[in-house]
Amino acid sequence: MKLKKKNNFLEKYFRDLSKVIIPDKNCLKKLEKVKNLIFAVSKKKGKVLIFGNGGSSAIASHVSVDLTKNARIRAVNFNEADLITCFSNDYGYERWIEKAIDFYADKKDIIILISSSGRSPNMIKACKLANKKRLKVISFTGHKRNNPLSKISNISLWVNSKAYNFIENTHQIWLLGLCDLIIGKREYSAKRKD
Repeated sequence: MKLKKKNNFLEKYFRDLSKVIIPDKNCLKKLEKVKNLIFAVSKKKGKVLIFGNGGSSAIASHVSVDLTKNARIRAVNFNEADLITCFSNDYGYERWIEKAIDFYADKKDIIILISSSGRSPNMIKACKLANKKRLKVISFTGHKRNNPLSKISNISLWVNSKAYNFIENTHQIWLLGLCDLIIGKREYSAKRKD
């Protein structure tokens, strides 16, 4: 009996997750717009700076590597413990991303901020600075549609869920789908030839 209940939980879980992961037409248009922005930045020799907290920082790492290695788009993330702890110690945790953007972003760059809730103070402060510097900001959020981060981003991709794992899995799939969209196919060798 317990096994059946567990299976029912998982069946419902994955059915519900599949509904969240599939983007609507508006989201697909936004992803296409992000692709075009990334191409434009790359042509100008700019780069993509990607940030996240917790699980979203792991997504930022994965996506920045795939953009760089597979799509040949310069992308960086800032998950080095020494940088985070130094900036957090000197400027406060709520400002470490803002300071990373201040020190490392150039005029030609774009910023991707990944925040499940869209309410993380460090993401909001970072977005405000990026806006002040006239950098394009793309946010990936969840929970409430009109969360603080999505309201101040140039392009906001919102996941219609309050479940953190649903939101984070969806962000990862959308972002890696974006990488494949940039490459132009979904199957390719991990060892790209120059």
